[in-house]
Amino acid sequence: MDNTFWLMLLTDLLALGVGIYVGRKLLYKAFGKREREAEEKAATILKNAEIQAESIKKDRILEAKEKYLHLKSEFEKDSNQKKNILLQNENKLKQREQQLNQMLEQNKRRETELEQQRNTLNQQIEAANKRKEEADKRREEAERMRTQQVEQLEKIANLTAEQAREQLIDALKAEAESRASSYVKNIVEEAKLTATKEAKKVVIETIQRTATEHAIENCVSVFNIESDDIKGKVIGREGRNIRALEAATGVEIIVDDTPEAIIISGFDPVRREIARLSLHRLVQDGRIHPARIEEVVAKTRKNIEDEIVEIGERTVIDLGIHGLHPELIKMVGRMRFRSSYGQNLLQHSREVAKLCATMAAELGLNAKLAKRAGLLHDIGKVWHEEAELPHAILGMEMAKKYKEHPEVCNAIGAHHDEIEMTTMISPIVQVCDAISGSRPGARREMMESYIKRLKELEELAMNFNGVTKCYAIQAGRELRVMVDADHVTDDRANALSFEISQKIEKEMQYPGQIKVTVIREMRSVAYAK
Repeated sequence: MDNTFWLMLLTDLLALGVGIYVGRKLLYKAFGKREREAEEKAATILKNAEIQAESIKKDRILEAKEKYLHLKSEFEKDSNQKKNILLQNENKLKQREQQLNQMLEQNKRRETELEQQRNTLNQQIEAANKRKEEADKRREEAERMRTQQVEQLEKIANLTAEQAREQLIDALKAEAESRASSYVKNIVEEAKLTATKEAKKVVIETIQRTATEHAIENCVSVFNIESDDIKGKVIGREGRNIRALEAATGVEIIVDDTPEAIIISGFDPVRREIARLSLHRLVQDGRIHPARIEEVVAKTRKNIEDEIVEIGERTVIDLGIHGLHPELIKMVGRMRFRSSYGQNLLQHSREVAKLCATMAAELGLNAKLAKRAGLLHDIGKVWHEEAELPHAILGMEMAKKYKEHPEVCNAIGAHHDEIEMTTMISPIVQVCDAISGSRPGARREMMESYIKRLKELEELAMNFNGVTKCYAIQAGRELRVMVDADHVTDDRANALSFEISQKIEKEMQYPGQIKVTVIREMRSVAYAK
């Protein structure tokens, strides 16, 4: 049993050793295969890396070459451009040098020619002097011969030459006067008949063909409101709103018992229109207070300026006038808010333009120029600056400034006989101006003198230092003067009202009395940011 056990143990040990040996061989074989595979894979990776590196190297070399070629081409291009510029400059310099040489040669030739001409002139002068001497000698000889002949004739006729000349002149004068007087009498009679007939015909046809309405402006505008409750808002607490509105617009706002109406009084139509539009906007908006009033009045004043330009453009388009300067168009629009002896200036100018065009066409003259002159004949009345020149001369100067036709300028300046009429259009404009102004109901003399007095009243107060605004209201019975608070003290304001009143008494004539109110308002404004 013991031998069998050891034999079995030995057998198991041999089997175990053989298994270990075989397993070891198999393990070495497997490890060797994996190692070979890893080496092959590593070799493949290295080979691929070398290939990629070579490819990247070639790409980088190609990019570097391309960049080099690009920079080289740009450098060559820039160099060529600079070379071309240099060549052009050289060519220009050569051309300029050639031109200068040619000019020098021309100057030399001209100097030579001038020298030759000078020599020729000297020769001609010498020849002329010789001829003059010969002519003087001949004249003296002829005068001597004529004197001898006159003396012989005087001996024969027993009359001196002067007496014979006077008798001949008297005889011819008497005959000429007799014939001329008969001719003149016949021509004058015929001209009177023909001219009177033709002139009446032209004037009547012109008036019949021109139908323009007569617009007589007054000094009051009516602002209609929906209910009387709005009057309280317009007046404001303790009257602050209505005072602010009057101070901003320069008109008098009359809120009385008139139902559903507020009266705007002022002699300047522009101020009345600004006040009316401002009231309309304030009532529509509903916010009525001093700050809002000043803002709305400022915007309305700007809108009125735009409206003036629009009115001027519309007028020249309606009349078919082209090429008018923008400043003249603006002045034409400003005529809408001006009057001449109570007659609206724009309607008057439109009427004169149509009358002038019709008359010029009837007389065979330039109707377009006549219409242009008729529209612009009173342009001097709307010049925004005060001038001492008559409005006709001022209008003529403005027309010249804006390159109007000389015939138009002469017609403007001569329509009140300030200058001499040099064209046929000038008397036509003068006649048409008289026709338009002399129609029944067209003008009112009292209105013009009244407006002139109010303007003089405002200008008188504006001449004092520190006065910024001045408004004549209540038909000229009150003068409101706004002063600059930074330059005029309260004491100076009191003295200023007295000085203005004294100057009005000395220099102006007026009915009743005038109340002078000097307003000094101090404002302190700061902004929180």
